[in-house]
Amino acid sequence: MSTFIGQLVGFVVLIAIIYKFMVPPVRRLMANQKQAVRDQLDESAKAARRLAEADQHHAQRVAEGKADARRVVEEARADSVRIAEALRSQADVEADRIKVQGGQQVSLLRAQLIRQLRGELGSESVARAGERIRAYVADPAARAGTVDRFLDELESMAPAAFAAEIGPSDLRSASRDAQAAVVARFDSVAGSLGADQLSTLSDDLASVARLLLREPILARHLAEASGQTDAKKALLQQLLGGKVGAAALDLLDAAVSIRWSTTADFVDSVEHLARLSLMVRAERENQAEEVAEQLFRFSRVLESQPQLNTLLSDFSAPADGRVSLLRSVLGSGAGDTAGALLAQTVELLRGQRADDAVAQLAELAITRRGELVAEVSAAADLTESQRTRLTAVLARIYHHPVSIQLNVDPALLGGLAVTVGDEVIDGTLSARLTAAENKLPD
Repeated sequence: MSTFIGQLVGFVVLIAIIYKFMVPPVRRLMANQKQAVRDQLDESAKAARRLAEADQHHAQRVAEGKADARRVVEEARADSVRIAEALRSQADVEADRIKVQGGQQVSLLRAQLIRQLRGELGSESVARAGERIRAYVADPAARAGTVDRFLDELESMAPAAFAAEIGPSDLRSASRDAQAAVVARFDSVAGSLGADQLSTLSDDLASVARLLLREPILARHLAEASGQTDAKKALLQQLLGGKVGAAALDLLDAAVSIRWSTTADFVDSVEHLARLSLMVRAERENQAEEVAEQLFRFSRVLESQPQLNTLLSDFSAPADGRVSLLRSVLGSGAGDTAGALLAQTVELLRGQRADDAVAQLAELAITRRGELVAEVSAAADLTESQRTRLTAVLARIYHHPVSIQLNVDPALLGGLAVTVGDEVIDGTLSARLTAAENKLPD
C-alpha cells in the first residue's frame, strides 16, 4: 500500500513538475504557433487582396495597352499614308530633277561631242590644207605668187599705216638733247677728217669709253650736272692731253659741257660717237650699204648660234678673249670697218646680249643713212622686181626711205613677214595656218 502511495505521490510530483515547468513553455509555444498561424493567415489574406488588386491592375493595364496598341496602329496607318504620299511627292520631284539633269548632261555631252568632232575635223582640215599648201608652194612660181599677193595686200594698207619713229627713244629728254648736240658737234668735226683720221678718232673715243667704264667715279664727275665746266675740261686735258687726238678731245669737251640725265647715258654717247666715226668712214669709202648688210647678217648668225651668242655676251669674261673669238668667227667674212664696229661693240658690251647690241648697231648703220630698217622674212629669196616693189610699198607706207634686210626661212612656206621697229606685219602662210589651228575649239 505504501508502495502504491509512494508511486502515486511520485506521479503527482512528476505531474506537478511537468505542469509547473513544462506546460507553460508548451502553452507559450502553442500560443506563438497560433499567433504565427494567425499572422500567416493575415498575410495570406493581404496577399490575396494584393493579388486581386494586381489582377485588377493588370487587367486595367492590359485594357490600356490594347487601347494604346489600337491608337498606335491607327497612328501608324495614318503615318504610313502620309509618308507614302510624301515619298511619292518626293519621288516625283526627284524624277523631274533627274530628267532635267539628264537632259542637261545629254546636251552637254552632245555639245562636247560636237566640239570634239569640230576640233578633229578642223585639225584634219588644217593638216590637209597644210599638205596642199606645201605641195602648192613647192612650185617656185606658185611661191612667188604668194609674195605678190602679200604685196597687193600691203599696198592696200598704205593709207592706214603710220610713220615709224627714227632714232633712239630710250634716252631721257636731257640725255636725248645732249646726245643730239654732241652728234651735231661730231658732224661738224668729222666733216674735215679723212678716212684714217676717222679711224683714229674712233679708237680714241673707244679707249675713253673703256677708261670711263673702269673708273666710274671719273665718269660720274664728268657727267654730273654742275657749272664747273672749265674744271672738267681741265681734268680732261690733264688726263687725256697727248694721249688722244685733238678731234676726240674737242668732242669730249663738248660732251662734258652738257647736262646728262645719267652717267650711263654719258658713257653710251661716247661709245656712240666712236661708232659714228667708223660709219662716216664707211660712207666716205662708199661702203655704208655693205657694212650695214654685214652687220645685219652677223646679227642673224648670233640669233641662230645661241652658244656663240652666250660666249660673246659674257661681259664678265676678259674682253680680249671675247674679241679674239669674234675675229676668229668673222675670218674674212666681214670688211675692216664692219669688223672694227663688231669688235668695238663686243669689247664695250655690258648688261646686254650680243645679238641685241649687234642688231642695234645694224639699225644705227641704216638710220645713219636716213633709212628705216625693214626686217623681211620669206620662204625663198625675192626677185629683183619683188624687192623693188616691196621697198617702194614700205617707203610709201612709212613716208621714209626703207632698207630691206632679208631672212630666208623655208618653214614660212610662202608670203612675207615684215618688221619695222615695233610693228610686225605677218602675212606668211605658216602664220595663217597657225592662226587657223589656234582658232579651232579646244
